[in-house]
Amino acid sequence: MSQTTRPPFRADHVGSLLRPEKLKKGRETLLGPQTPDQHLGPHDNAELRAIEDECVREVIAMQERAGLKLATDGEFRRRSWWLDLIMGWEGVTADRLGTREFTWRNKDGSEKPFSRLWMNSPIKWKPSATVRAFEFLKANTKLVPKVTIPAPVLSHMYAGGDRGVLEGYYKNIEDFWADLIGAYRQEVAALAAAGATYIQFDDTAIAFLCDPRHRATVQGWGVEPDALLLDYAKRMNEVIDAAPAGVTFTMHQCRGNREGHWTAEGGYDPVADVLFNRINVRGYFLEYDTERAGTFEPLRLLPKGKVVAIGIMSSKSGELESADALKRRIEQASKHAPLDQLAITPQCGFASSIVGNPLTIEQQEAKLARLVEVARDVWGD
Repeated sequence: MSQTTRPPFRADHVGSLLRPEKLKKGRETLLGPQTPDQHLGPHDNAELRAIEDECVREVIAMQERAGLKLATDGEFRRRSWWLDLIMGWEGVTADRLGTREFTWRNKDGSEKPFSRLWMNSPIKWKPSATVRAFEFLKANTKLVPKVTIPAPVLSHMYAGGDRGVLEGYYKNIEDFWADLIGAYRQEVAALAAAGATYIQFDDTAIAFLCDPRHRATVQGWGVEPDALLLDYAKRMNEVIDAAPAGVTFTMHQCRGNREGHWTAEGGYDPVADVLFNRINVRGYFLEYDTERAGTFEPLRLLPKGKVVAIGIMSSKSGELESADALKRRIEQASKHAPLDQLAITPQCGFASSIVGNPLTIEQQEAKLARLVEVARDVWGD
């Protein structure tokens, strides 16, 4: 079995990690009460930055102990996996009262509103806290430093499609896309200049198009879901193809992961061909920890040269999956895609927001170490 020198690695993880209590308390104490629209993006509190620095060094050491080939900063300097970047630029705000078009769902059947984006002026890139955070990560690890950013298409989906975007500042949808893609290109260029070679788009928009309920929502916008999917592939490539040489892109697909809640369900069948063959990333992180994600059958469409990290370990529970159970799932996936084009990962991050999922930091480390153990047994890597 060939060894992997480019990401995604045989044992990888999505990005976010559980925040230590001293970091949570430090933010609350030093920045004050964290209402929904406060404390997103950069801050200038030297005392809090020192706490962040200490916690990031500790979480890097944890990833080294686990045996991983990559390290993230756990997104420790963010409150949210996506809002910190987008709202750090000009022109974008979020309505935290939400929208009923998309909702957070729970196993008890209850639903909660989902945030909606608004463009209230032209989108303009500003030097981001993401780049500054990456610089610290790179300077403090010998592993491959990985940085995650929200996928460009999220701003369109979370605004409510063309119709929603045009309710704000923009009156021409191509002007919106031009400004948004331009800002993303500047962000990627800044990350690459800081030494980033492993950049991951975190995306839920395409995973939403796996769900009949959300496909109906898109049709209500006056757009066919399959046409929107092709447009999303085009917009992603407009960022990826403009990146400096030496940058490897991956993409994470998620149906929502917020303190045990989700937003979408349905297998990858409606999107797999475009996802695998029209978007110019090298690898994919696909959630596969519940029946909501469907079967491995869509992996048959994976082209040569690309890798899928199958998310067969849950980041939503502290229960440690057995090595044998994980190996059985890998074997099932290998019936649809070559084993050499597979890797393993948790289905999502451990803390998409500062609150995090209901497990302990010790359980998190045990899960990452188990992934490495299984990867060594299966791939010898």
